[in-house]
Amino acid sequence: MAFDELKEKVTPKNPSRETSPNRGTSLPQDAAVSSDRRRLREWQRENNIDLDAQIKLKRIAHVQYQHPDLAEITTFLRDFGMTVAKKTDTKRWYKGYGTDQYVYYAQQGEKKFLGGTFEVQSYAELEKAAKLPGATPIEEITEAPGGGYMVTLYDPEGFPVNLMYGQKPTEGGTLPEILTTNYEVEKPRIARFQRFKPGPAAVHKLGHYGLCVKDFPAQLQWYTRTFNFAPTDFLYVNPNLEKPDERLDVAVFCHIDIGPDYTDHHTFFMSSNPTAHVHHCSFEVHDFDSQNLGHEWLVSKGYKSVWGVGRHILGSQIFDYWWDTTGNMVEHYADGDLVNEDTPVGWGAAGDESLAVWGPEVPKWFLD
Repeated sequence: MAFDELKEKVTPKNPSRETSPNRGTSLPQDAAVSSDRRRLREWQRENNIDLDAQIKLKRIAHVQYQHPDLAEITTFLRDFGMTVAKKTDTKRWYKGYGTDQYVYYAQQGEKKFLGGTFEVQSYAELEKAAKLPGATPIEEITEAPGGGYMVTLYDPEGFPVNLMYGQKPTEGGTLPEILTTNYEVEKPRIARFQRFKPGPAAVHKLGHYGLCVKDFPAQLQWYTRTFNFAPTDFLYVNPNLEKPDERLDVAVFCHIDIGPDYTDHHTFFMSSNPTAHVHHCSFEVHDFDSQNLGHEWLVSKGYKSVWGVGRHILGSQIFDYWWDTTGNMVEHYADGDLVNEDTPVGWGAAGDESLAVWGPEVPKWFLD
């Protein structure tokens, strides 16, 4: 195609109006969620989910990994914004500035994901969990900071899910300043100048982790029946182009269902994949400036970026994904959505365009 023909194709001869500028809006959830939706309690009834039988989770606490080089991963996690809470020759516990004793646990060994860990609402929930097939007995946590008790379950594809109760929280660190921002006609930051110190983006807490799974329907059924995980958003594909009404759910973002109280848009997610493996874990940082300064810090240290900085559509988080030194994907995020039982379950088409509203082009293999 000649240049003049291409120019005519992409630039109308008589544009009817000026190009609209971009804009951002904080929409109420009923306006923001896809029109393809279902009420949460309705979805749970249709899927025969017994809410009373679920193990009641309270929050996500930490993730557990195995690494061949603890010194190397410790250097990375410090550059990622964590500090060492406790260490032995073969084990490390890393904390953020929140009230969790630790947000990441690492032990010596070949590369392996050892599961996410959730605080349950009572000791009785641990007792309920310990009765399930394949569960470990309730064990006292004697070595890790904060103590407590733990049970480990295994999902149908063998991923561990660790449940904890009785850990004593810490006081937490000093919260970063919420910066005053000037806008066009509202300028509250008078005679105060924005200044920043280079360094890692300090981690506040663990926000979520995700899995790639081979049998998505079976995994979804197990997680939403065994625990009070509730879907916030599904992504689907049309496997048969000749039948566009036929849809197949291939990914889900789940929040911890604590009724009317608000919680993070997703604490756990899954996507369908030919192989079963952990996808990434994600940690909250303070704000957009912290995130970008942290990005530059990691670049200066020679670590490998995966994707970011950008902003997701589902969950709204500002994201920044990295490879750690063992080859696991980890994320910083800021400014995520909050949902509750009244948030409709939404459905959207899977695809690159569903992942981000702005940011670098998503790697084609990102969900592999």
